[in-house]
Amino acid sequence: MASRGGGRGGNRGGGSRSGGGRGGKGGANSRSTADHYTLRAKKEGYPARSVYKLEEIDRKMGLIRRGMRLLDVGAAPGSWSLYALRRVGEDGFVCGVDLKEITLKPSSNSCFLKGNAFAPENLESIRANGPYDGLICDAAPGTTGNRLVDAARSFELVEQVIALSPEVVEPGGFLVVKIFQGGDEKELAAQISELYNECRALKPKACRKDSFESYLIGIGLKSSSADEEA
Repeated sequence: MASRGGGRGGNRGGGSRSGGGRGGKGGANSRSTADHYTLRAKKEGYPARSVYKLEEIDRKMGLIRRGMRLLDVGAAPGSWSLYALRRVGEDGFVCGVDLKEITLKPSSNSCFLKGNAFAPENLESIRANGPYDGLICDAAPGTTGNRLVDAARSFELVEQVIALSPEVVEPGGFLVVKIFQGGDEKELAAQISELYNECRALKPKACRKDSFESYLIGIGLKSSSADEEA
């Protein structure tokens, strides 16, 4: 199992969102003007445009349903958690964790933790609010602009998230996790396939053109995987 909260540099433990791949020419300029998704997020009350990545994944995969309990690792500023809350309804529950402050107001069907998602004290709280029907993660390490370095840091973080999932997700549940494309996607997909009945890859339309991020989705956590981690 991957080590918790460690790794070589960069943000760990479910850090904040990052588009990735901003080392190329024109990267900053392409992000300086609000695009369709940014304007739409503001209109619909979401803190960030990243919500539409999860929306597309959910729409195509049919993952989130009313009454579910979900864990959001790397939840700040809160768009994925807010989308999840709206989807699961009052009968569901969302637990969000991030190193940074999550801007959403706590409610009776949510809890938000500030800190390292893999630290023992936070893992205790995460488990106490579970088990979960799914784990969603749009977290990324602190980016340097060097694609190889950023992809390596992302790989370490994703390994931790994958290893955490059978500890907190119920059999039959799902995993959605962001990756930085850097040549190790097949290895991460293989790790997910060992734990889940199916692994899919998707790059939502809301990903910026200069971003090298993508998403891996594990569907149907195997009972044996959950039992081994229990």
